[in-house]
Amino acid sequence: MSPVQAIALVGVLGVGAQWLAWRLRLPSIVLMLLAGLVVGPLLGWFIPDRDLGEIYRPLIGVAVAIILFEGGLTLELERLGEEQAAVRRLVYIGAPLGWLLATAAMMVTMGIPWQAAAVFGGVLVVTGPTVIAPMLRQARLRRRPAQLLQWEAIINDPIGVLIAVLVLEIVLVVEGGMTAGEAVLALLAGIGFAAAVGVLSGLGLARMFQRGLVPEYMKVPVLFVLVTAVFAVTDALLHESGLLAVTLMGMVMANAKLASHAELHRFKEHAALLLVSGVFILMAASLDFASLTALDWRAAVFVIAVIAVVRPLQVLLPMLGTTTPWRERMLVASTGPRGVVMIAVSGLFGDKLVEVGVAEGALLAPLAFVLVLSTVILHGFTLSGIARLLGLSGGGRPGVLIVGGSPFSVDLAKALQKIDVVPLIADPNYRNILRARHEDIPVFHGDILGEAAEHHVELIGYEVLLAASENDAYNTLVATDLGQELGRTQVWQVQRAKDALSRHALPPQLGGQALIGKPTYADLVDRIAKGWRVRGVQFKERYGLEEWREKNPEASILGYLSKRGEFAFLNPEEELKADQASAILTLSPSGDDAPEPATPTDN
Repeated sequence: MSPVQAIALVGVLGVGAQWLAWRLRLPSIVLMLLAGLVVGPLLGWFIPDRDLGEIYRPLIGVAVAIILFEGGLTLELERLGEEQAAVRRLVYIGAPLGWLLATAAMMVTMGIPWQAAAVFGGVLVVTGPTVIAPMLRQARLRRRPAQLLQWEAIINDPIGVLIAVLVLEIVLVVEGGMTAGEAVLALLAGIGFAAAVGVLSGLGLARMFQRGLVPEYMKVPVLFVLVTAVFAVTDALLHESGLLAVTLMGMVMANAKLASHAELHRFKEHAALLLVSGVFILMAASLDFASLTALDWRAAVFVIAVIAVVRPLQVLLPMLGTTTPWRERMLVASTGPRGVVMIAVSGLFGDKLVEVGVAEGALLAPLAFVLVLSTVILHGFTLSGIARLLGLSGGGRPGVLIVGGSPFSVDLAKALQKIDVVPLIADPNYRNILRARHEDIPVFHGDILGEAAEHHVELIGYEVLLAASENDAYNTLVATDLGQELGRTQVWQVQRAKDALSRHALPPQLGGQALIGKPTYADLVDRIAKGWRVRGVQFKERYGLEEWREKNPEASILGYLSKRGEFAFLNPEEELKADQASAILTLSPSGDDAPEPATPTDN
């Protein structure tokens, strides 16, 4: 297989596995691992060392550097300062404590020397944000425990790698045969140079962006090239110091308050998707099953120790004295899946340890695979059950986020509650949400795109968005911005009043989908004022869609709850089938009503 064919295969397998995982609602890391193992050690179609030759190791190094830079971009210190005390403790105390406990566990259970154990212990701090996110969506946790797990994963991701990088630097210098004075000097020079280059590069690039010295269309290419250059320059002075430099560079840019948020966000998403997929396929395909045979029963004891001892102590000890309820502490302590960064960094750092004479470094890559598989499978299939057992599950009901607190929105929210769907109305105008509060409808007073919403609204619980404020431009902005997170097929908005005029028409990539009938905000408010109502209708054994249509000829169907428990607004081109829905959401005139209205459920 030629290098070009190999790179194409890696791309197809990596992105294809992520897409299939999204369709099947499975952890993508498991499918990527299986894909790499099948084409690599199982079938022998693709062996990275053989098919990519000398570019394989440098390719992995650059990819890991960009992944770590992306991790640094997530570490916004201002957000950390505003989080709960529990999150800060999980970072400030939990991360170093986890490193020490994991290092000790590895040395005791497996007899690994301190060099390899300390490096791997740093990597073990990382809980895998790319793995946590889909697990949280599937488990439907309550906001606070989900927030704790999510923020711990995001913030500890670069911190754990920083610990591992610093320890690796110490090991490489110590094992290099230098005297104590030379080792200290080389270490301080390398780390100091890398830190200075990383910080200064981040500050310089941020200043260039702020002053408009880089055009918008070149920001992502410039960012990509500079990250690669910083990694190459610093790594030439001291091996692996480039990883420290790019991580610090990302942290500096994350806290520079850049206006180019969309470009950086796009870079982060694309880099994470492509490079994480590629690195994981490459590492899985390069796995030698013979190396797995080097792992004996002691490796199993170590994995059990990490899951049953290290992780609980890493969480429970720092959270002593906090106001976090014990159930939430236990849930966080029992959930610690490891992810892609751990696999990539372990393989790369393990090779470096072997090169300087630490033979046990060869165990890091296979041990990382075993640990990732064990934790992902264990937590992926048990998180929902543990959450329900502790009373921390959201109940598994679908959620709809409604932007705008008009009378139509309140009516819509009440109807959603009747068909067992959880609504949330968000509006920055307090007067607009007063009626919703009186009707016991969940509300958020503030801008859904603002920073406050990031801390008080857990989007994981809301799969569908309807932008229905009186401001068409704001609706379009909300639908466009949140469409990147929720998915464009899950985002809807009321029809813009001037959309029929060609000079006011917007391109299809902006805004959300229109409701059936394409009503404007004025149309909906006018209908509610004339007595129209949004109603929730649950179908029963002798009362289905056809019976409802016969008795309600003037009503229109806005959305439906599928028999799988998923809510969706009805697409204007979609024809709802009788066996498709267990409940519907209708817009009916005052005299037109379903004869068997739904019974309100407890919320």
